[in-house]
Amino acid sequence: MLKHLSTEQRRKLVTRNALKKKNPGKIRLSVFRSGRHIEIQAIDDVKGRTICAASSKEKGFKGNGWNVAGAELVGKAFAERVVAAKIADNCYFDRGSYRYHGRVKALAEAIRAGGVRI
Repeated sequence: MLKHLSTEQRRKLVTRNALKKKNPGKIRLSVFRSGRHIEIQAIDDVKGRTICAASSKEKGFKGNGWNVAGAELVGKAFAERVVAAKIADNCYFDRGSYRYHGRVKALAEAIRAGGVRI
Protein backbone atom coordinates (compact mmCIF):
# COMPACT_ATOMS: atom_id res chain seq x y z
CA MET A 1 0.00 0.00 0.00
CA LEU A 2 2.19 2.88 1.18
CA LYS A 3 5.44 0.93 1.37
CA HIS A 4 7.64 3.80 0.22
CA LEU A 5 6.73 5.84 3.32
CA SER A 6 8.19 5.47 6.79
CA THR A 7 6.06 4.19 9.66
CA GLU A 8 5.69 7.71 11.04
CA GLN A 9 4.57 9.13 7.69
CA ARG A 10 2.04 6.31 7.22
CA ARG A 11 0.65 6.87 10.72
CA LYS A 12 0.32 10.60 10.06
CA LEU A 13 -1.55 10.02 6.79
CA VAL A 14 -3.86 7.38 8.24
CA THR A 15 -4.67 9.57 11.25
CA ARG A 16 -5.30 12.65 9.07
CA ASN A 17 -7.53 10.76 6.59
CA ALA A 18 -9.57 9.16 9.38
CA LEU A 19 -10.11 12.58 10.98
CA LYS A 20 -11.18 14.13 7.67
CA LYS A 21 -13.79 11.40 7.16
CA LYS A 22 -15.22 11.83 10.67
CA ASN A 23 -15.30 15.65 10.54
CA PRO A 24 -16.43 16.77 7.09
CA GLY A 25 -16.69 20.53 6.64
CA LYS A 26 -14.84 21.37 9.86
CA ILE A 27 -11.62 23.33 10.27
CA ARG A 28 -8.54 21.22 11.00
CA LEU A 29 -6.11 22.43 13.68
CA SER A 30 -2.85 20.85 12.55
CA VAL A 31 0.19 20.66 14.85
CA PHE A 32 3.87 20.55 13.91
CA ARG A 33 6.41 19.91 16.63
CA SER A 34 10.17 19.92 16.21
CA GLY A 35 12.92 19.74 18.77
CA ARG A 36 13.04 23.51 19.20
CA HIS A 37 9.67 24.85 18.06
CA ILE A 38 5.96 24.15 17.96
CA GLU A 39 3.52 25.41 15.35
CA ILE A 40 -0.22 25.15 14.80
CA GLN A 41 -2.45 26.24 11.95
CA ALA A 42 -6.16 26.24 11.21
CA ILE A 43 -6.70 24.71 7.77
CA ASP A 44 -9.89 24.72 5.71
CA ASP A 45 -9.58 21.50 3.70
CA VAL A 46 -12.58 22.30 1.48
CA LYS A 47 -11.06 25.56 0.20
CA GLY A 48 -7.48 24.37 0.64
CA ARG A 49 -6.20 27.36 2.57
CA THR A 50 -4.80 28.28 5.97
CA ILE A 51 -7.07 30.55 8.00
CA CYS A 52 -4.74 31.45 10.86
CA ALA A 53 -1.58 30.16 12.49
CA ALA A 54 0.69 30.59 15.51
CA SER A 55 4.25 29.52 16.10
CA SER A 56 7.09 29.77 18.57
CA LYS A 57 9.16 31.11 15.64
CA GLU A 58 7.24 34.39 15.50
CA LYS A 59 9.14 37.60 16.05
CA GLY A 60 7.28 38.79 19.16
CA PHE A 61 7.19 35.40 20.89
CA LYS A 62 8.41 35.56 24.49
CA GLY A 63 9.27 32.04 25.56
CA ASN A 64 10.83 28.79 24.43
CA GLY A 65 9.18 26.50 21.93
CA TRP A 66 10.87 23.42 23.32
CA ASN A 67 9.06 23.31 26.68
CA VAL A 68 5.49 23.01 27.94
CA ALA A 69 5.29 26.67 29.02
CA GLY A 70 6.17 27.80 25.50
CA ALA A 71 3.52 25.51 24.02
CA GLU A 72 0.94 27.06 26.35
CA LEU A 73 1.90 30.55 25.17
CA VAL A 74 1.53 29.50 21.53
CA GLY A 75 -1.86 27.94 22.38
CA LYS A 76 -3.12 31.14 24.01
CA ALA A 77 -2.04 33.27 21.04
CA PHE A 78 -3.62 30.83 18.60
CA ALA A 79 -6.90 30.70 20.55
CA GLU A 80 -7.19 34.49 20.34
CA ARG A 81 -6.70 34.37 16.57
CA VAL A 82 -9.25 31.57 16.11
CA VAL A 83 -11.86 33.43 18.17
CA ALA A 84 -11.17 36.59 16.15
CA ALA A 85 -11.67 34.59 12.92
CA LYS A 86 -15.05 33.34 14.28
CA ILE A 87 -14.34 29.65 13.75
CA ALA A 88 -14.12 28.65 17.44
CA ASP A 89 -17.05 26.19 17.30
CA ASN A 90 -16.18 24.47 14.03
CA CYS A 91 -12.74 22.89 14.69
CA TYR A 92 -11.09 19.56 15.34
CA PHE A 93 -7.58 18.79 16.57
CA ASP A 94 -5.14 16.97 14.27
CA ARG A 95 -2.09 15.92 16.25
CA GLY A 96 -0.65 13.97 13.30
CA SER A 97 1.70 11.25 14.46
CA TYR A 98 2.55 12.99 17.74
CA ARG A 99 1.35 11.48 21.00
CA TYR A 100 -1.14 13.50 23.04
CA HIS A 101 1.46 14.15 25.71
CA GLY A 102 3.71 16.95 26.89
CA ARG A 103 3.86 19.95 24.55
CA VAL A 104 1.06 18.74 22.28
CA LYS A 105 -1.25 18.23 25.27
CA ALA A 106 -0.34 21.62 26.76
CA LEU A 107 -1.02 23.29 23.41
CA ALA A 108 -4.46 21.66 23.08
CA GLU A 109 -5.45 22.50 26.65
CA ALA A 110 -4.37 26.14 26.23
CA ILE A 111 -6.48 26.37 23.07
CA ARG A 112 -9.49 24.95 24.93
CA ALA A 113 -8.92 27.38 27.81
CA GLY A 114 -8.91 30.22 25.26
CA GLY A 115 -12.51 29.46 24.26
CA VAL A 116 -12.11 27.13 21.27
CA ARG A 117 -14.15 23.93 21.24
CA ILE A 118 -12.03 21.01 20.01
